[in-house]
Amino acid sequence: MLRNQTTITEFILLGFGEFYELQTLLFLTFLIIYMVTITGNTLIVVLVVTDHHLHTPMYFFLGNLSFLEACYSSNIFPRMLSALLTRDRTISFNGCFTQWYLFGSLEATECCLLCVMSYDRYLAICKPLHYATTMKTNTCINLVAASWLNGFIGCSILLILLLQLSFSGSREMDHYFCDYFPLLKLSCSDTSLVENIGFIVAVIFTFPPFVLTITSYSYIIAAILRIPSATGRQKAFSTCSSHLIVVSIFYSSLMIVYMLPKGEVNKEMQKLSSLLYTVLPPLANPFIYSLRNKEVKDALRNKIDKLVSCKAILVN
Repeated sequence: MLRNQTTITEFILLGFGEFYELQTLLFLTFLIIYMVTITGNTLIVVLVVTDHHLHTPMYFFLGNLSFLEACYSSNIFPRMLSALLTRDRTISFNGCFTQWYLFGSLEATECCLLCVMSYDRYLAICKPLHYATTMKTNTCINLVAASWLNGFIGCSILLILLLQLSFSGSREMDHYFCDYFPLLKLSCSDTSLVENIGFIVAVIFTFPPFVLTITSYSYIIAAILRIPSATGRQKAFSTCSSHLIVVSIFYSSLMIVYMLPKGEVNKEMQKLSSLLYTVLPPLANPFIYSLRNKEVKDALRNKIDKLVSCKAILVN
């Protein structure tokens, strides 16, 4: 049982209650998004694990990112879909804090994984002769492990601070999942210290990966511009621009919600920007990072051919 001085045993997630007449449409829309997200990311993980052609650092990182985003979506979508379908918007006190902790930890981990991926591409494009010696198996594993540890350690600090607050007033949270600022608004304690420390923790654990990501891609773009072949530049820019779009959406929406003063972020903007980084990156990841890649397409085609062959043998 999570420790907290409170008489509240559950919260009410208002979600998209203001769009009452659109609840069915929203349910079907988010259900399709969730199914596509889980299917696409799970497929990438399976391909990376089972196809030896994809046992390279780049696909190792992509596999981790896909696994993370499948977990990320599964932490939010099922509860949101249930609320839209049954109109039951309640969530237990423990369940709410657990959802926020997993969300925040996975979010911070994704910041680090995006940084690792940008560093991997920086080495491949700007330092190709040193790539094989630098990106060894142990190095890749250590980078991924550090990313996961960084995310969960940072949010553990915030979780300890949040659990010191008292919740005995309103139970209604104007959001579709348990997020940091909506939780703070429901506390009847003085949250100024928690907010200040939370801001510092967020800067320490997410700002360095952001700076390193931007720095890596600055070098990558500069290197691409020096490629003499127009075809080579176009191909490189196609891949990097897709990644940069997702990174830009992810970080810009994070900054809108978490970095700006609360008074400058209205409720509608908060919900919209949070939808950008909770829905779009996990949905776009299989298409932008992987399914547009020839090696992944070949691996998928080979798996399908094997399944068809096995089915034909069983039928005969």
